[in-house]
Amino acid sequence: MRTRTENTARVVVIGAGMAGARLAARVPDVTVIGEETHAPYNRVLLAEVLAGRYAAEVIALPPAEVRRGVRVVRIDREDRLVHCDDGSVVRYGRLVLATGSNPVLPPLRGLGHAMPDGVHAFRTLDDCLALRASVRPGVSAVVIGGGLLGVSAARALAECGAQVVLAHQGEHLMERQLDAESAELLRRHLESLGVEVHTECRVRGLRCADGAVRAVELADGYELAAEITVLACGVRPRTGLAQAAGLEVRKGVVVDDQLRTSDPYIYAVGDCAEHRSTVYGLAGPALEQADVLAEVLAGRPARYDGTRALTRLTLNGPDDPGAGALDLAAFGDSRPLPGDDVIRLADATRGAYRTVVVRGDRLAGGVLLGDLAAVGTLARTWQDDAPLPAETSLLHLLTNDGGF
Repeated sequence: MRTRTENTARVVVIGAGMAGARLAARVPDVTVIGEETHAPYNRVLLAEVLAGRYAAEVIALPPAEVRRGVRVVRIDREDRLVHCDDGSVVRYGRLVLATGSNPVLPPLRGLGHAMPDGVHAFRTLDDCLALRASVRPGVSAVVIGGGLLGVSAARALAECGAQVVLAHQGEHLMERQLDAESAELLRRHLESLGVEVHTECRVRGLRCADGAVRAVELADGYELAAEITVLACGVRPRTGLAQAAGLEVRKGVVVDDQLRTSDPYIYAVGDCAEHRSTVYGLAGPALEQADVLAEVLAGRPARYDGTRALTRLTLNGPDDPGAGALDLAAFGDSRPLPGDDVIRLADATRGAYRTVVVRGDRLAGGVLLGDLAAVGTLARTWQDDAPLPAETSLLHLLTNDGGF
């Protein structure tokens, strides 16, 4: 089959997610190639679309020129060519990999290459819209995975009227961000929404009939009725193109402080990139990397030193969407080491909880639930890695102005 070769673009970006769209808005003479047929959108707001709070078009990002529905199948580093599944070939001066990540599909019995009807990942807008179309009041739904994505999906399904069970293998919800006390408050809030939460719960497989899921089988032999099953078991960087092209890949595509890969003409940003042994998998770092790379590609001095990311989550209350909401913020490492100072304030009757970990003269991390008035100052101090003022009382760190 004959292929067509297009004019050389100074910058070609593979991937039209949040990082790719951000680059497109900041870099002139750029060609963006994206697999999804949708215009770029804010992935952070997918749970709001699932809950019916936003229409899909509301979460669209500012318009960007994207070749949609086109998949890159091969990178020719020697001739600096990108080969696409539609037969086109695009030349690049500089190439940016913004290929994102894939949902982790656990090795469950009954889950093959083709997912049974009723089984959904929750990663893309298409995933979200398919899940939204299958939800109706009273439908039995099981969410596997109690991280940030699983908690968000469970809440959204409950708001749609589904009977939701959240099955999480770990000791408590959102283990990457929360300590045991704050996770317990989160659990109680989900239960107030009607979500049944099971922790330390290992899923063994799916029971299917006529090509559709009927139940989720647990390791102890118990079954959870499931007309809908959501797999929220984490994500894995998409590195296949980079590996096939011979680039250095560990957990992700290895990049330096200019986001450059082992090939000086190829860069990587977002979920697929590994910087200083870290793969972030979060929107904030992806956008920050895109901003730094835009400067690098423009020939201006810039470097990426890593991101100190803040996790924010708002869960609406069980009745009035404006009442009884749970606001959550987490940053850094809330698990203290020997010698750390821990400051904690809790009010169980109001569902409020605040804790920060101080390591030497700096904040190591913290978790705030309920009133988040103090989070701005605390987060800025942590993100800047700034020393705490000597006169600051540790208890005042948890006051509404962060003690400053």
